[in-house]
Amino acid sequence: DESGEFNRDVEALCWDLGLLTLVLPAEFGGLEKNSGTALCIAVEEIARFCASSALLLIIQAVGSFPIVHGASPQIREGLLSRIRDNRELVAYLVTEPSGGSDVAGMTTTATKDGNEYVINGAKCFATNGGVASLYSVLARTSREEGHKGLSFFLVERDRPGLQVGRRENKLGQRGSNTTEVFLDNVRVPAVNLLGEEGGGFRLAMKDFDMSRPAIAAQALGIAQGAFETMVKYSTERRAFGKFIAEHQMIQAILADSATLIEAGRGLVYRAAALYDEGKRNTKIASMAKCLASDAAMKITTDAVQVLGGYGYTKDFQVERMFRDAKLTQIFEGTNQIQRIVIAREILNEVGFTI
Repeated sequence: DESGEFNRDVEALCWDLGLLTLVLPAEFGGLEKNSGTALCIAVEEIARFCASSALLLIIQAVGSFPIVHGASPQIREGLLSRIRDNRELVAYLVTEPSGGSDVAGMTTTATKDGNEYVINGAKCFATNGGVASLYSVLARTSREEGHKGLSFFLVERDRPGLQVGRRENKLGQRGSNTTEVFLDNVRVPAVNLLGEEGGGFRLAMKDFDMSRPAIAAQALGIAQGAFETMVKYSTERRAFGKFIAEHQMIQAILADSATLIEAGRGLVYRAAALYDEGKRNTKIASMAKCLASDAAMKITTDAVQVLGGYGYTKDFQVERMFRDAKLTQIFEGTNQIQRIVIAREILNEVGFTI
């Protein structure tokens, strides 16, 4: 966290444990079933101690999703074998300097030229951008307005014209590598198109159905870690002649925190179960992401408060958890966007279209 460097030892351990191939087909190191739930369990447990390490699992899953579900038979087996055998990380290049939540406003282009596509554009906030060797890149393949003209491509890092930019100096989750990536006349074979031309937005939305429960699980893990820290501290720290856990104000914080965590956990694993069953989980996934990340921000803030001055120092991990929690309200769709998605789904259920 202090240096902001990517931890290769943690990455190696995750490969050894099979955590970076969880969502791949079973023949490539993944699970036969329930990969969404397994991803959430692993992410939550790791995030109790290190959100940056948990994020490594999420982004590997998110970046691999367009390959698993969109790669043509000519390249799919080779790519998935390469990821497993060479232990290669995959980054997900969607967000651009001009906007994040407005995916339909994307300006990166992919122009067909014979048997190739030529990609031009700039991506930012690319998690694993500086350490990945494969990139799932969303670009505009037609002049159709909105999301209709977007397509995914597999781009290898060693393609001429691809350049990794500066590493972001972030508030939290600093152990996760986040960079800019520039694509200047990057040529890829037409076979590197992932899914149908113009089908990129649909593929991205399906990816969200997996990733949003995972982000919620990360938030849940951060909240759980902060909660455990303040429970321990409150049963050891004395003030006014008794343990601070005996004061009702502290008890109220503990009770509210535990309730939020349990409520969030129910939503997270329901969303993951629906995903694993092949059922639509868009509304529940957004609810899980929204509730769990808001809860993580509140609980980590309360943890700093319970620890008082010590909570504001780097001697205790709650200050890092406080910083790490904020990102969960922002990426994979801000919580404002989640509320819009939830409301839209509710209204669609009663036949009211917006």
